[in-house]
Amino acid sequence: MQPQVAGDVAETSITRGTGKATSRGKRSSGRGWSYTLTSWLGLAPFLLFCLLFEILPAIIIIQGSFADNTTGAFTLNNFQRMLSLPSNLHAFETSISISIVTALIGGALGGFAAYGVYTMRTSWLRNFLIGFSSIAANFAGVPLAFAFVATLGVTGFVTVAILNILHIDLYNSLGFSIYEFWGLVIVYVYFQLPLMILLTLPALNGLRPEWREAATNLGASNFTYWRRVALPILLPSLIAAAMLLFANSFGAFATAFALAQGSINLVPILINFVVNGNVTVDFGLGNALAVGMIVVLLAAVSLYTAMVRRVNIWQGR
Repeated sequence: MQPQVAGDVAETSITRGTGKATSRGKRSSGRGWSYTLTSWLGLAPFLLFCLLFEILPAIIIIQGSFADNTTGAFTLNNFQRMLSLPSNLHAFETSISISIVTALIGGALGGFAAYGVYTMRTSWLRNFLIGFSSIAANFAGVPLAFAFVATLGVTGFVTVAILNILHIDLYNSLGFSIYEFWGLVIVYVYFQLPLMILLTLPALNGLRPEWREAATNLGASNFTYWRRVALPILLPSLIAAAMLLFANSFGAFATAFALAQGSINLVPILINFVVNGNVTVDFGLGNALAVGMIVVLLAAVSLYTAMVRRVNIWQGR
């Protein structure tokens, strides 16, 4: 009889457990639905903003890139002219080059700086550096261009100080110019580096202490821990952050325009010249150039999304 009683008890327990699980499932599903509905209501203003100021403008740009300037008929002539003119291809080459260089330099320097902030024991100084990084990452445009002209321009403070103290003429002897490619790289790194710090700190905070403890218990040194454990885990986050730096640099306009005034052939500056020309205005070519930028940015965002998925796997999301 004992086996039969045990079976009945087990069956009863399973039945009760199933009933509880079912009722919990119904309650959780109801809560999930209400939570989802609340989330969608809270997200509605943001979705409306994205629709009006991001999605619709992108659709209009794509539609305009296939329209003739005179008749409005469908045409591929805008893209043909974009790909046939050497100046247009050179603009994409320069924009992509400066974005890659600033992403690599800003990513490397910002990654080491973020680790320094992460290991800092003084909380007030750590919070101050994080706050300063937030301000510096958003300090761009005409004020930033003017600041660097006053600092590293022909008669800038640092330029004159180096000439008077070290007797080195940056412009005439070394051929440096703040108004050319590498000068623009220095200006871009100013806001790329603090942005990298802000993007890397959450990834560093995601490193679990038990991973280091396990590596130490297995006899791994600090260098081995970073090379075999921490760096492979952080690598997707670092690549994702570098893609955001690339996109941030690729779409920058005001800083480069105020600093170079057209001497550097970048795609945003070229679009400005095309649609605001003094002699002719070519909206079709401008839209085609904008679509080319969208394609490049989509490639960067796709790689960013792939890296974020890998990060979520490590964090168990």
